[in-house]
Amino acid sequence: MSADATSKEIALRPPSEVMRLDRLGSTFPTRLSFMRILLRQMAAEDWRLRRTHFDIDGNGFGRAVYTVSSPQHTYSLIAFSQFLDPAERTDRVIAEAWDATFVLFDGVPNETDIERLAKETPQQEAGRYQTSDLVLSRANKSVRLFEHVVDSLASGRQPNRQLIVEIGYLMRTTAVYANGKFGLADRSVYADRVALSPPFQAEMLTVYLIRCFTFDLVEHVARCTNPDGFVPLNNRYKRYLGIGNATGLGMAPFLVSHPTLIHHWFHARETALADIRRVPRATVEDIAHFRSLLAKAAAHVAEWNVEDETQTARIEVLRQEVEEIAKWAVSPETEYPWDGTFQRANTEFSLEGQELLVSILLELYPDNVDKLAHQLSSGPEPLLNASMTVGELRRILADHYMWTRHFDFGDDKVNRYVWYYSDEKLEPRRGEQRAEIGAAQSMSVAVACDIQALRKKLSHEEANAPLAAFLLEHPECRDTVRRVQNAEAHPYCELRENLIGTNCRPIDILRAKLAYFGASRFDPKSDLWTRITMYQGAPLPTELSEDKDWSFPVLEA
Repeated sequence: MSADATSKEIALRPPSEVMRLDRLGSTFPTRLSFMRILLRQMAAEDWRLRRTHFDIDGNGFGRAVYTVSSPQHTYSLIAFSQFLDPAERTDRVIAEAWDATFVLFDGVPNETDIERLAKETPQQEAGRYQTSDLVLSRANKSVRLFEHVVDSLASGRQPNRQLIVEIGYLMRTTAVYANGKFGLADRSVYADRVALSPPFQAEMLTVYLIRCFTFDLVEHVARCTNPDGFVPLNNRYKRYLGIGNATGLGMAPFLVSHPTLIHHWFHARETALADIRRVPRATVEDIAHFRSLLAKAAAHVAEWNVEDETQTARIEVLRQEVEEIAKWAVSPETEYPWDGTFQRANTEFSLEGQELLVSILLELYPDNVDKLAHQLSSGPEPLLNASMTVGELRRILADHYMWTRHFDFGDDKVNRYVWYYSDEKLEPRRGEQRAEIGAAQSMSVAVACDIQALRKKLSHEEANAPLAAFLLEHPECRDTVRRVQNAEAHPYCELRENLIGTNCRPIDILRAKLAYFGASRFDPKSDLWTRITMYQGAPLPTELSEDKDWSFPVLEA
């Protein structure tokens, strides 16, 4: 059902509220999350998935190919499963061996392609790839759950429900690479394809197919263990099981280096939220749907348990808040019911409670939300406009960067960290400021510091002076000036925090991006890395056309 148009003026939440790291670090998946977008597209176009190759031995080692066809294109996941010495099993990016490695291939591979990739894919970053290779990934088993499921199915019974809930995946990925890395196809090769045009769709397709592979793999090993007593894994367990992921600091700089893209993501979400808050009346069906979603959310949060003390405390508060919302009165006579609910939550609830409600509200009116999926991409970052005057640039700074003024970068706590590329695998790291990390290694994430430096230099210039002359004298400011100019048309482009200070928790940046992917079950292991689950609750390939609601996944009774 669509929300009706109305004359009530409800503005989008401002960037000063939305782009704070504490709020971004409290977000949840929505209908605009990339996994949700992909599966809707697959269902709408009736994509067909076939397992075209499965040469796996009784121990679960070998190769398999899964081919999925849309009306326009065909893609294939090529999976390689091998023995992994337990001593080598680690989620760290410096690992050199994994239980399984994968490539998403553009089209249908022939034997030559498979043999080539059988040599290259297990090497991951050290391999050599071609433009037919779209995505590269690797995964490790959750050994405890994988072996338990094998033993259970081989013994003719279903696995332990509590263990399924506790772990939530049979394998977890430790990297999903694309967009030209290591010789893979650049995004420009497939960005104009309708299904892959929204951000990260090739990567999300890869993970969904990996999930299919994990189900076949665990059943195959169990069947080989006891062919006569084997039973397949129940579909309700398959739906609940996703793909785990261990994500560290490497994901965080993306939200700094792609300001225009990030604006599109959060502007689209805020547009959808404001549209729903403008609904003048809710129907009986809308209210029933809201109550149903609240019940699912409550059950989902009840199953969300982590070891991190800070996140555990936040979850406890969230559980109480979901129970509280259920007591609030909403009727067909209530004027602007969702705006009233939203405003009350903003006054009474934690950030987690407020953002969970946002996700629930966005589920209520699919027609108003889903159409915004095409707005999530962006082209190259805009070019610098040197024809502007110094005064015009100062005005933009005043309009969009006042938040940078209160940081004192003479304070060691404010100017404590440097983000840099490691020598081991050129992956992002964060460490104390030190002389041996030079400009070649360091990353440009200190936006607030750069803005302050620009503002100070501009203070010595006449307002009507041409910006071009200023940049000739200060060429080191070009990137910062371009960033500032971009903010006028893209106000949601900045993370409003000092990323090199002690108050910055990179885990908040990770959660913001992972929630937009569609990840659930955030399980922080420190301020620098987290485990999550992807595609938990997602429909199986045979169920895509059934329009199953997999928001707030819970294990069916």
